[in-house]
Amino acid sequence: MPVKIRLQRHGKKGKPFYWVVAADARAKRDGRYLEKLGTYNPNVNPAIIDLDVDKSVEWLQNGAQPTETAKNILSYKGAMLKNHLIGGIRKGALTQEQADAKFAAWLEEKAAKISDKEAGLSKAQSDAKAAALAAEKAVNEARIEAAKPVVEEVVEEVVSEAEAAPETIDEAAEKAAE
Repeated sequence: MPVKIRLQRHGKKGKPFYWVVAADARAKRDGRYLEKLGTYNPNVNPAIIDLDVDKSVEWLQNGAQPTETAKNILSYKGAMLKNHLIGGIRKGALTQEQADAKFAAWLEEKAAKISDKEAGLSKAQSDAKAAALAAEKAVNEARIEAAKPVVEEVVEEVVSEAEAAPETIDEAAEKAAE
């Protein structure tokens, strides 16, 4: 029975959410699977990947073949590297301690890259907000400047009407009677 590590689509239309599963190659895309290895949510930036690396490596050691996308996800989380290091241990090129040290160093480097990307994204978002605010302020100031002559005209008309208006109610009644 050939086993594939692949993605199983969940979620709703336009908002995919995937499970990373080990499944029989003959099973339907969203059909029966042997074991759920993790999840992949591409709807956020950066994408959220929760993967059980040890289970994934175990399936790779047992001969499961990942699809292209699953292979990219496994590489991103370090399962392919760990599988490679275990092969080196088996061949005698590395000791377990050396392999663990290399994997830990790789994880630290990867975590630093991810945090840098998140910081860059948040900085880009804050810069975009600041630019939008500045543009909005400029537009509002231009509107105020354009509206000043009209407002001054209206104020002058109101003042002239107030000056021409009768001073008391009796004067207003006399003008109305005429």
